[in-house]
Amino acid sequence: MKLVIFAASGATGRELVRQALARGHEVVAVARDPARIELGDHPNLQRAAANVRDPASVAQALGHGATVLSALGTVGHDKYGLLEAGVRALLAARPQRLVTLGAYGSGASARAAGWATRTLLSFMGEKLADKIAADTVVLQAGGTVFHAGPLSNRPRSPHRRTVGLTNAPHRFFPAPVSRATVAAAMLDEAESPTFVGQIAVPLDR
Repeated sequence: MKLVIFAASGATGRELVRQALARGHEVVAVARDPARIELGDHPNLQRAAANVRDPASVAQALGHGATVLSALGTVGHDKYGLLEAGVRALLAARPQRLVTLGAYGSGASARAAGWATRTLLSFMGEKLADKIAADTVVLQAGGTVFHAGPLSNRPRSPHRRTVGLTNAPHRFFPAPVSRATVAAAMLDEAESPTFVGQIAVPLDR
């Protein structure tokens, strides 16, 4: 299966690439600077450059009919609207499937996450609004958005599971989840779509 993985230079993106290759997929790893994709060479790995604010570069990286996984996030210097612009550029390239990573406690998962998490996320201001807008675009297009709690670098959990938002546990603070577990859940969804047009929640147990 051909997978295009966006934001492949980030910690979660690199984990997606590693696990996708281990599963035998052909992977196009995309970043603004492909040299920052710190992974060894692999016969099934191709690196590509694209900027989500340049839809033509995104379309060139995707090719035709690819399944796309995006770990795109924002950092301090990124301007408002990056995430929404990113998913719109991805969808404009007409992928076969789109699976993206969001934040538990934003948008539709805010109520399940509890008031403490909602309060903390509110300090993100415009960036929170951008996350919610991006999620809405993906879901309306029939994609899947994973809302993950605080990310850790622990190994993939042997007890991992993925639930729909209605079955997500209600907690004072969301439970941490390993990046490896999140990557595995996103790849599961790419291989066997289960949460089409829905928010999914990856859990370590």
